[in-house]
Parts: sequence; C-alpha cells; structure tokens
Amino acid sequence: MRFRIATSLLSMLVLHACATPEVLEPRNPVAPEGVDFSGYWIIREDSGDDRQRMTEAVDRATNGTNIPIPRNSSRRAEHGTRSSRRGRQEGQVLVFLENGELLKITQTADGIFVSFDRSVVEEFRFGENRMISVGEITAQRVSGWEGQDYVVETLDKGGMKLTERLTLTQNGQVLRRHIVFRGEDLQEVTMEQIFDRKPG
Repeated sequence: MRFRIATSLLSMLVLHACATPEVLEPRNPVAPEGVDFSGYWIIREDSGDDRQRMTEAVDRATNGTNIPIPRNSSRRAEHGTRSSRRGRQEGQVLVFLENGELLKITQTADGIFVSFDRSVVEEFRFGENRMISVGEITAQRVSGWEGQDYVVETLDKGGMKLTERLTLTQNGQVLRRHIVFRGEDLQEVTMEQIFDRKPG
C-alpha cells in the first residue's frame, strides 16, 4: 500500500514538473579578466548545411509555418506577407535570431553590442534577465558568463529555446558562435559559425 502511494506521489510530481513552464535562470554578470570580444569579425564559411538543418527542424516544430533562418539580413527588417507573419508568431523564438557575415562587436564594462552586417545591433547586458519583444512577440532573455564564454538564452512562451554561445580561440583571433535551437518536442539542432578577426 505504501509503495502504491509513493509511486502515485512520484507520478504526480513528474506530471507537475512537466506542466510547469520553464523559466530561465540568471547567468554570471562578472566578465572574466582578459576576455574581450571587441573587434571586427568576418565569417569563415557560409555554414549553409547547418542553417538548412536548423530551418528544417524549425519547420517541423512549427508545423511548416515558419520562415527560413536568415542568411545575412535581419529578420526584423523583413516586412513579409501575412502568412509569413503568422509563421513568425508560431515559431516565436526565431524572430530573435540575427545573422550576418560581418560582425562588429563592442564590449564595455556592462555588456556586449553586436552589429550584424552594419544593419541591426543586438545589445546584451551582463547578467540580464528580462522580457524582450519584437512587435507583439515576447520572450524571456538571460545572458551572462559561463567560464570564458558568453551565453545568451532566449525562451518563447511556446517553450522553444534559442541558446547562443560566443567563444574566443587561437589567442583571440577566432570567434566561434555556437547556436542551439530547441523545439517544443525538446529535440535540439545546432549550428556553428566561425569568424576570423579582421586585421586593423
């Protein structure tokens, strides 16, 4: 009898955990000494295959109503058709993914500013934990340090999650941008971009 009660209680706890919406935890706001992403960065390769895999994963997660991962222009700058705007509403977290072949990064004492192809500038404040929006679409964003990496997590109300990790390698001459998209089914797809520091 006690075993049955314990099993029932455990099942109830598991169901409650599954039903509870995920909330992102704040990240470390203190920048490690000597780590500075500032500079101009040029993408080493197109990463087309990775982008295609992520686009297909998002397509499955949103029942075919999303718009593709941006190639090198801002998704926010696109006006799109009525149907594409509906797709954005369903695959909400992808609205916050910017892409570009040339990055300009400025790191201050409080945050990082990333310019994509001299078009859109993203601002990440160290240790931020806030709601962000594009039009009517909102999501929770946290960002901060994990060791010497800078990590940005964005979670939309449907449970889709976007995680971006910036890492410096080769004595600060190479920038890795690792992107993970997690759909509502908890399946993950990754995309990695490599940037070389532009001389001067």
